[in-house]
Amino acid sequence: MGVICGSGGRRANVRSTTENWKAPQAVLSRLLLMKRLWWSFGFALFGLILCGLSLGQTPETNRPVIPKTWDTQAIESFQMRLADRKVATKLISSSYYYSIPVRPIYKSYDVYRPDREPRGYLEQLKRKAPQVIFDSSKLKSEADWTKAGEMVFDAPIAFVSDGILYSEIRGMDWFVKNKVPVTGEGVMPFMRWVVREKGKVELGILSCAQCHTRLMPDGTIIKGAQGNFPDDRAFGYEQRIAEARSKNKDAVLKELRDDFRKSYGAPWIKDDASAMANRMSISELASVLESIPPGSCARQGTSPFYPAVIPDLIGLKERLYLDSTGLGRQRSIGDLMRYAALNQGADELTLYDQFRPVGTLPVASTQSRYSDEQLYALSLYIYSLKPPDNPNKFTALAQKGYEVFMTEACDACHTPPLYTNNMLLPVAGFKVDPRNNDVMNIPINTDPNLALNTRRGTGYYKVPSLKGVWYRGPFEHNGSVATLEDWFDIRRLRDDYVPTGFRGFGVTTRVVKGHEFGLSLTPEERAALIEFLRTL
Repeated sequence: MGVICGSGGRRANVRSTTENWKAPQAVLSRLLLMKRLWWSFGFALFGLILCGLSLGQTPETNRPVIPKTWDTQAIESFQMRLADRKVATKLISSSYYYSIPVRPIYKSYDVYRPDREPRGYLEQLKRKAPQVIFDSSKLKSEADWTKAGEMVFDAPIAFVSDGILYSEIRGMDWFVKNKVPVTGEGVMPFMRWVVREKGKVELGILSCAQCHTRLMPDGTIIKGAQGNFPDDRAFGYEQRIAEARSKNKDAVLKELRDDFRKSYGAPWIKDDASAMANRMSISELASVLESIPPGSCARQGTSPFYPAVIPDLIGLKERLYLDSTGLGRQRSIGDLMRYAALNQGADELTLYDQFRPVGTLPVASTQSRYSDEQLYALSLYIYSLKPPDNPNKFTALAQKGYEVFMTEACDACHTPPLYTNNMLLPVAGFKVDPRNNDVMNIPINTDPNLALNTRRGTGYYKVPSLKGVWYRGPFEHNGSVATLEDWFDIRRLRDDYVPTGFRGFGVTTRVVKGHEFGLSLTPEERAALIEFLRTL
């Protein structure tokens, strides 16, 4: 059965300005921004009011008023226009979407690294009966719905019962060579074993948790955080195995190139990811994927040449734009439901002028989707996520860092208490739409490729929140730098700089340009600023 799948959807297929911007100019900039900031605040408040309304319950049934996910008018206005204004996007119809069968959510089980797996574990799972665990008729309170949303968050949407991944995950090489983190108990929290048929144990993949789970060095699991599963690295590794084992290497290469076309194709862009892939071998394409570090991801619609950092979902309720490029607007909980539906594969059914990523629109019955109830519960759960306890205390050095933060006017963009003003910044050379009041026309000269040369590109990057940077990384829109120290290292502006995060295929050194704010600080000021940022 076909499956609407997310950023790792290829698995289901292949496997079967400047520092001069300071006071007093900064003060003037703040004054100019106040009107926009107040507008943004009002917009956020309006969105929260809508959200609150949608969280209300009907007095007759004590059930929440659940928004319609694929509401035609709402879904059409949900996404921003692409950077290339000539490219018109046409989403699937509401009737098609709701004719797709709803996927049941089955009980799932931990995946252990083989050397830590309890004896006879898989045999025990084979004796278990399938259990469907999401039943909206049993949800009586908002707490019930939120708890059920965690089930949706954890639930795989694609299943593997044979092939390379299934065999490799039963051995140690896959874990060791890809540096896959596991808990102190040996659990790999990014995939799950699923029993959908008694006697058959399948590997469940592509859950929300696969990308949005972070395993900290001390073994702590942070759900909803910027994940650190080496998804692209592992996928590249598996392509090398596929090539080595196959008697028909041309077929393996064609399948991988077809996957690049579906996942990343944007034929209106000169030399897009699909075109580049058509000139490369399996080994080269594997190297492209292996160049992407954990915390960044070549999710569908971006590019393995221009990946995106995995977003932190904690605090998402307070964001007005979704994606690094601000592709989706969040005006209510219904918009988060739409975002989840699109990012579980509905975007690959979208028509971009004459190009549809999946090719011919498949028969709806061959696909699967979340129900509105599942998406509502999932969104409630995401809204409920709280950051872990911060071990970084507000010291005297952090106080000095706060003073540096304010003196350097960092708060103009990273405005407390959200530490973002929820606005957009255009990339160099992009013509700003004057009708968008959420745009700060301040040049930051960051690498524009993700914003211009992918099908998620809008011409903008959103101003990210700085909350939770102590547990996150890598940083920048594509994850070029691993730490805050690297981000404030002026050497990153040099051509001979060795990026500590994402470098790119075949790259040894390159400049990590843009966002020069803070790079002229003294070492003492820089240390203080970083100390403060880690308290957020």
